[in-house]
Amino acid sequence: MTGPNRVLFDAPGPRARRRIRLATALSVLVIAGLIALGVHQLARHGQLDHARWQPFGQWPYQRFLLQGLVRTLKAAGMAALIVLPAGALLALGRLSPHRVLRLAAGGFVELFRSVPLLLVLYVFLMGIPRAGYTFPVFWELVIPVVLCTSALLAEIFRAGVLALDRGQSEAGYALGMRRRQVMWLVVLPQAVRLVVPTLVSQLVSLLKDTTLGYIVSYPELLNQGKVLGSYTHDFLQSYLSVTAIYIVVNAVLSQLAEALERRGKRRPKAGAAGTGPGLPGPRTPEGVGVEALRTT
Repeated sequence: MTGPNRVLFDAPGPRARRRIRLATALSVLVIAGLIALGVHQLARHGQLDHARWQPFGQWPYQRFLLQGLVRTLKAAGMAALIVLPAGALLALGRLSPHRVLRLAAGGFVELFRSVPLLLVLYVFLMGIPRAGYTFPVFWELVIPVVLCTSALLAEIFRAGVLALDRGQSEAGYALGMRRRQVMWLVVLPQAVRLVVPTLVSQLVSLLKDTTLGYIVSYPELLNQGKVLGSYTHDFLQSYLSVTAIYIVVNAVLSQLAEALERRGKRRPKAGAAGTGPGLPGPRTPEGVGVEALRTT
């Protein structure tokens, strides 16, 4: 066991390891038993009959679900394009030396971090139209997702900026940069690199948030599955098909997050390339500061 793990708990002894293996084996058996029981009950009630599943192997049914998947990806993609820069701007606002800007950004973040997305959707569905303003169905879903997710991403970006070594910004100031230049050219690019895996994980949550599109009657994937279940009267088969599609899409995004995380861990060992625009020297925070001071 490595040193960092020993800080959390002592290495288990022979008896503890045997108990852990026994508990693991019992847990696996219990889970397998529950799955077998569930499959037996489904088979007993005819839910596993070939006739119930056969329509979902036909292209018209698959195309209907794929159309919902395309709309889901369209809504999630549009929301992602907006929330990434919006989250970065809100984070910079919270870190701003100007009190008014800092309070405004902080109030927005705290408000939409606290309010459930479902409530914001109902506001856009029933509250805003009563005031005389209406949005297309697509934007009735995207705007609430953007408002809530951008507040979460703002905290992620802010955490990345605060986690960065102070030597990075000090090196920028030593080169004669202004605060805005240091933040945009030095600090923010490296902070984004630090939080990329977390950002991708949050995008997975954003994709799942689009399932609330049924509230505004947006025909996303889950809504299409509901319509298909109503048509075939096989809700279980329809929802399981939708679940399988979501698992595949989220698995791809999770693999992307892991690949980016592995790439980020290997990058500090790359050598003596610059850490950011305008800063020569090695990638380590200490190296950047020393090299910058040398050039001055």
